[in-house]
Amino acid sequence: MQDLSLIVFDDAAARRWEPFALTRPVGELLFGTLTLRARVERILGGRCAGHLAADHLAGFEEPGAPPVLHADGVPADLDRLYILSRFVPDWPDTGVNPSLSPGPLTDRDGRVVGWYAAAGGPGVSREFVLQPQDSAGDGGTVLKGRLLENVWDLLPRNPDQISKDIRALFPDFRSRDLPAGVHGWGDHPIIIDPTARVEPGAVFDASDGPIWIDGNAHVRAFTRLVGPAYVGVGSRVLGGPVESVSIGPVCRVRGELAESVCLGYTNKQHDGHMGHAYLGRWVNLGAETTNSDLKNNYGTIRVWTPDGERDTGEMKMGSLIGDHVKTGIGLLLNTGTVIGAGSNLYGAVMPPKYVPPFSWGTGSELAEYQLDKFLETAERAMGRRQVTLSPGVRAQLTRAWERGRSSAGTN
Repeated sequence: MQDLSLIVFDDAAARRWEPFALTRPVGELLFGTLTLRARVERILGGRCAGHLAADHLAGFEEPGAPPVLHADGVPADLDRLYILSRFVPDWPDTGVNPSLSPGPLTDRDGRVVGWYAAAGGPGVSREFVLQPQDSAGDGGTVLKGRLLENVWDLLPRNPDQISKDIRALFPDFRSRDLPAGVHGWGDHPIIIDPTARVEPGAVFDASDGPIWIDGNAHVRAFTRLVGPAYVGVGSRVLGGPVESVSIGPVCRVRGELAESVCLGYTNKQHDGHMGHAYLGRWVNLGAETTNSDLKNNYGTIRVWTPDGERDTGEMKMGSLIGDHVKTGIGLLLNTGTVIGAGSNLYGAVMPPKYVPPFSWGTGSELAEYQLDKFLETAERAMGRRQVTLSPGVRAQLTRAWERGRSSAGTN
């Protein structure tokens, strides 16, 4: 679609997707091989002009990501396509973008997932953004896709999404010979970007799904990578069993990692098990940090949410770890642990299943992580990857700290 302004918005439910919504729009979460926003761009066409998200996210900056906008700051000189960040559109079978009519956009079940506004006409109200189900009229265009109800849906549905993305992005790909000394088997594609490096002794199992090693990624010897799997641009897999994962840009991964997502700039450079976990951006896990993802009675796992503890309905659920979290060596995490953004945990005592954002300490002895100390650490960590903590990001993280700490005593 030409001359189109694409806007991705967080409704009231998306704004409760902690521990991630405190520091980023939901559209900038990795799901499959793409962020939720990037997939919408690919399928529906057009470049995303920005996110409509919580006010405290103003100033959000990330390479390749659009800014957070005010609702009245969306230009009306172009057609505008508003899409709910929790909606995952299906890849079109024909490769042709769907035609849209002005008005509401619904999924197959009639739930409103967006709005199409013609150039020069009114956009959407704040009420629509927060509660689209209550604000739209009848009719409209039906979009094929699925609506993610809860933040933990990003994990059990991720392997299937990896497979769908790779099939759509490489429809005519035929597996080629692997580099010398690299072993692979299975009927699904194994895609290695020409700029990626795979060392002899690496093993790829594509029996259950495809594998994609993206540009400038590096897979070291003694890695066993099981599909569906995606290794993002500039990331390194340093050895060990890695299965059914989405690894974003510039991550460092070693040891057992299964059914998990690393959003980007994530460090897990040492041994230790992480299973059914979602690791935010700029997370650093100390050596042997390990989580449980299965209860010993095989029951379903409950997790903390801003609206109270919820049963996920999942037998396997590891950890949800917010942006800029750091752990010390040997830290153990219980099933369904939620760690708020910016926390720094250490010691031999297991922390509680919910750690408020910007906490510092060991076990349940958690104090406030002082803002100046947190920002100093964030700046150093980002600098090691040649990323600058800009004034805008510093201000946005300061607002997240203020918001997170003000609510820490009430959860």
